[in-house]
This record gives sequence, C-alpha cells and structure tokens, in this order.
Amino acid sequence: MQTIVNERYLAKILAFGSFFTTIFVISGGVTDPVNAPKMLVIGITGFCAIAVVVSFNSRKIWTGLKLPIILQVTFLISIIFSSLSSSSPVSQLLYGSYGRNNGALTYLFLSLIYISALTIRHISSFKSIINAMMLAGLVNLIYCLWVIIFGDFVGWNNPYGNILGTLGNPNFVGAFLGIIFSAAFAEIFNNKTAKHRRVIAGLILPVCGLEIIYSHAIQGRVVAAFGLALVLFLVVRSKLNKFYLLSYALTASTIGALSLAGALQHGPLKGYIYKTSVSLRGQYWLAGWNTGNSHPFTGVGMDGFGDWYRRMRDVHALELPGINTVVNTAHNVPIDMFAFGGWPLFLAYLAIVILTGVRITQVILRDKRYDPIFATLVVAWAGYQLQSIISINQIGLAVWGWLLSAVLIAYEVSTRQQNQLEGDLRVPKKNRQGKQIGFIQPNTLLWSAFGALMGMVLALPPLAADMKWRGAQLAGTLPALEASMENSYFNPPNTMKFATNIDTLEQSNLGDLSRKYALVAVKWNPDSFDLWKLLYLLRTSTSEEKALALQNMKRLDPLNPDVTSIE
Repeated sequence: MQTIVNERYLAKILAFGSFFTTIFVISGGVTDPVNAPKMLVIGITGFCAIAVVVSFNSRKIWTGLKLPIILQVTFLISIIFSSLSSSSPVSQLLYGSYGRNNGALTYLFLSLIYISALTIRHISSFKSIINAMMLAGLVNLIYCLWVIIFGDFVGWNNPYGNILGTLGNPNFVGAFLGIIFSAAFAEIFNNKTAKHRRVIAGLILPVCGLEIIYSHAIQGRVVAAFGLALVLFLVVRSKLNKFYLLSYALTASTIGALSLAGALQHGPLKGYIYKTSVSLRGQYWLAGWNTGNSHPFTGVGMDGFGDWYRRMRDVHALELPGINTVVNTAHNVPIDMFAFGGWPLFLAYLAIVILTGVRITQVILRDKRYDPIFATLVVAWAGYQLQSIISINQIGLAVWGWLLSAVLIAYEVSTRQQNQLEGDLRVPKKNRQGKQIGFIQPNTLLWSAFGALMGMVLALPPLAADMKWRGAQLAGTLPALEASMENSYFNPPNTMKFATNIDTLEQSNLGDLSRKYALVAVKWNPDSFDLWKLLYLLRTSTSEEKALALQNMKRLDPLNPDVTSIE
C-alpha cells in the first residue's frame, strides 16, 4: 500500500514538473526568457522523479521494462560517446547553444523523466499527467486570448508579431495548441467523465482553433487536423463495423495525402497549406543529413549543428534561404539527432519512438472499446511526434513528447497485466496494525529533495550566466561586462554572449579589449564562423590575425564566394 502512496507522489512530481516546464518564463533580468528557465525546471523534475523511484522501488525500474530501459541507456551512451568525440566547447555540449539549450544535460533530464514515468501503473497517475497537460494548455489559451484582445503584458521582444504563448515562438505555441485541441476533442467522447468536463472541452475547441489561426503556424493546423482524424478513427472503430472503419481510413488517408502534396507544392491544397518555410526546411534537413553523414558514428556533438551548417549546406541553399541565412537546428528532431550523434543516436531515438508506436498498436488491437484516457494520451503523443518532424526540440514541448512516450508504455503494461487499470489511489489512513501508511515516508521525501537539489545544481548554470550577462547590460559598466565573460561553473560562455559583448566593446571604441576577448572567443570555439568574422572585422586586429580569421572563415563557409561581406 505504501507503494501506491509513493506512486501518487511520483505522478504529482511528473505532472507538476511538466506543467511548470511548459508555462515557466522569466520576463525580466534575462536575455533569454524561455529556454534556460525551462531547462532548470526539467533538471529539477528529472532528478527529483528518479530519486523517488529509486527510494521506494528501484527493482520496478527494471522489472518488465527491460527493452525501453535498454534503449534509453543506449541513447544516453550515444550522447556521451558523441560528446567525448566532439571538438565543440564543453559548455556548448553540456548546455546547448544559446536560445536552444538542447545539450547533453537536457537529454539526460528528459531521459530521467522518461525512465521514472515508465513505473506508474494506476489510473489516477495517468489522469494526473493528462490534467497537467490540459492545465498547461489552458494557461496558454487564456494568455494568448488576452494578447489577441488587449495586447501582450509580458515585456519581451516579439519580432514575429504573432502570439507566442509561454513557448516564445508562434510555431511552438501553435503546435502545442494543436495538441491541446486534439486532447480536448478526445475528451468530448468520454462518457465516463463528469458532464462539466465535456462542456469545458467543447468550449476549448473553438478558442483553441482561433488561436491556432492567429499563430499563423501551419504545424498547429496540421497537428490539430491529424489529432481530430485520429480521435474519430478510435471512435469509429469502437462503434462501427470493419466496412465503415475501412471507408473512414481510406477517406482520412486520401485527405492526408492531398495535404502532404499541398505542403510540397502539389495538388489542389497547395494554396492553403504550402508556405515558403517548407522549402527552407528542405535545405535545413539536407544540411543536417550531410552533417550526420560526415561523422556517421559520432555526429558533431550535442547542439553542434550551428557550427556545421555553412560547411554542410547544399549549393542551392545559397539562393534559398540565402547565402547569409544560417540556422543552428535542422528543424527536424530525428535529423538533429543524426547530426548530433550520428547513426547510434539516430537509431536509438527512432527505436524509442517506434517502441511506443508498437505498444500503442498492441493496446488498440487488444481492446476495441473507446478508452478516453488512452485516446488522449495517444493523440497528444502523435501530435508531438508529427510536429517534431518539421520543428525544433523546444524544451516546453519536448517534455511532453518524452513523458507521454513513457506513460503510453506504462499504460500498455498496466492494461496487459491486469486487463484493466488499477483503481483510484484511495489510501486508508491506517493499516490493520493501526499504523499510518497514507503519508510519504521521510526517506522518500529526503531522496526527492536531494534529487531536486542535484538537478538544480546541474541545470542552473545557463540561467545564472544569462542573469549575470543581463545584469551587466543593465549596469552598463566595463567591469560588469568583463565579469560576464569570465568562465566559471555558474557562468559558462556561449557564442552569442561573446559576439554581443565584443561588438559592444568595439562600438565603445575599446579596441584593445574587443580584440582581447575576440582572441579568447575563437580559442574557446574555433569552429564558430561568427567569432572569426568578428576578429576579422575588428579595427585593432593585426594583419596576421586577419589572415588567420579569413582562412578559418573560408574553411567554415566553403561555398560562400565572399565571406567578408557585411550582411
């Protein structure tokens, strides 16, 4: 019985941690209000959750879960091997590039969340995860609706002019709203739930659809449409015979094929679906694939694609998206994995996704009934996977992709073992001996506190460094600016900080200092085109330094006929 109490505690950690990861932003005192804060939250959540599992039932991590654990460990080993083989700076490998934070530690945190979630078994645990996801969606719905009606009250820079939600980008919030739309639609067919929940779900749909339109994100519309079709498939399957099911499947497949053709500039739907960004993504995918092929067994290191894009882009990329347009992600999560870690990481990631798909199929084949909990988990997971093919692994979205993967595997195990889910976590206050068992044991609380502290210490440096850098910008003093570039555990360097500060020194006629830190920067990351270009353009750089910078710029951007041009 104590195990039930501990699972309830674990489910709350996973649910609240994922919810808070999605909604947490810092509007002041930082230069990146979105990504570094979210990395901190998943760090705390991941280590806190795994500590709870280890404290009360470490055997459960392995029993019946050998295959997903082996795949996840293989994934982590591939990351370690890639990082050890990479020439990228250690801080970039660990924390990721500025504004992305897709480094090794982020994937460690996501892996711990995944492993922890594999152990849940009770219906209340699954409901807690769903409720947390829907609550995160509701927060974004309310926030975005306020922005549409009254304007944004968060004082951050918004170059898009669209709604951003708590994910900092219209594409990301559009995709997340598409997931919430799908989950709300699945809830409408839940005959076992309270009527007011179905009414709320019905009210969410039009608001969610409106905000997806306002985001101008094609991926949001695609995810919502796909989720709607998937829910209807599960409903039709539960109520009608195979003829109607086959008819529906053929109709949905035809519409899906036409939509895909439209996205590729073919067919009758191209005017409604195609965007120039689709063509741009094709070039990003190709560059990412070339990067992985250049290092097939190790990749170039976690979040290292930005330093390789110029070297690996196709000649056609000089025309579209353009010679001076560069990216630090392939805008496709599987291809990013290939670029980061080569075939080992790519195959491990695909195996984790495929395993979840297999377990979903097993549940569908085992039970024809419409299961609203299963349907909600499936459409949300499928929506994340769909958007991951055309988007970036944003932490606020990625946490749901990894969590739901594990939850679906856990759901399959639970329904297979008992042919029904265990009931609600109602725990009596005392057992037969009169001892209280309805409370978390001190041992578990201590373990979880220790895990949370460890996760915070590991995940805090990027945020602490960003706050220090922003403080230096606000102070406007030379000592503060220089202090923000001093390398320490809680002040790791990044390319953006170096480039911005060096330019500030140069514009302030502090040429000797700008040259000093430019030399420090290129030594820290000799594969950064932008840092070498800064050194080349500085007035105080020597002729030898300019020649060396020019040599490296040509090495890092071999297709560019004029690497010295100023954008």
